[in-house]
Amino acid sequence: MHLKNETMLREFILLGLSSEPKTRIALFILFTLVYTVILIGNFLIIVLVLTDARLRTPMYFFLSNLSFLDLCYSTSTIPRMLKDFLSVNKVISYSECAAQMYISLSLGESECVLLVVMAYDRYVAICYPLHYTTIMSKKVCIRLAVGIWMCGFFLSAPVVALTFNIDTCGHNVINHFACELTEVLSLGCGNITLVELIIFIVSIILLLTPVIFIVISYVNIIQNILKIASSSERRKAFSTCGSHMMVVVIFYGSAMASYMKPRSSSVPGTDKVIAVFYVIVTPMLNPMIYTLRNNDVKAAFVKLIKKLKFYDTIVSDNNE
Repeated sequence: MHLKNETMLREFILLGLSSEPKTRIALFILFTLVYTVILIGNFLIIVLVLTDARLRTPMYFFLSNLSFLDLCYSTSTIPRMLKDFLSVNKVISYSECAAQMYISLSLGESECVLLVVMAYDRYVAICYPLHYTTIMSKKVCIRLAVGIWMCGFFLSAPVVALTFNIDTCGHNVINHFACELTEVLSLGCGNITLVELIIFIVSIILLLTPVIFIVISYVNIIQNILKIASSSERRKAFSTCGSHMMVVVIFYGSAMASYMKPRSSSVPGTDKVIAVFYVIVTPMLNPMIYTLRNNDVKAAFVKLIKKLKFYDTIVSDNNE
């Protein structure tokens, strides 16, 4: 990074979602509730997958990875945003801004890859059911999971390094609630064509290419589902795949709207509203989408509740 740029620019100012005090209080209450739902919902899915033997399959293994990713992804941004709602001086240091961007971008990129792997898992399960356990073995699932996490943290490093290497000419006001990549780039006063080109290429790799792959996978999946003789099995297959597609549309749609449009077409303030969807709304909806539409998860939840009640009964009897 440029030494001059780093010594002259020690901090950034985040404008957040609103400058009105009453609105900030209302948003603080709203997003505190949302963050609580995110923590409870995603943590619950992880616990269910770890404790219920029926959920120890590749599909639920990757679902637990998605929940853990969403926990980390939202935590990289929301606590800081909640703090800023109650702060007059919303200053973030240069290093903290870089760290937040790197962590959130890495987790976001990992989620892009994870959703592709989840689509591939459904493709193999429905199109090649007899070979499913062989293709999606435990060893393969673990290797895919490791690759998912490594991919995000590896690809985001050069992007963040290049972003913080641009000359901002002292501009340090970010019109966002976080150190978002596109917003930090908008502070650049020199030629940033190379950085924008690299970001566009990475966006194609991690956003457009996965969407194409997922669409092709689900075209094949739907064709095979329609061949299933049992109507109940067809409904179950459509329900499982429908849950995944809802997540894909929300996450990729909002991310592509933010990262794959020309900088000249950006309207001030709209990017942070779009970011709310893939940073906050998606991690909140994922547990609801997968649990409300999945009988196995609901059965595991009921079983867990019964276990907890049984444990409480034993404890109360021993105390008496």
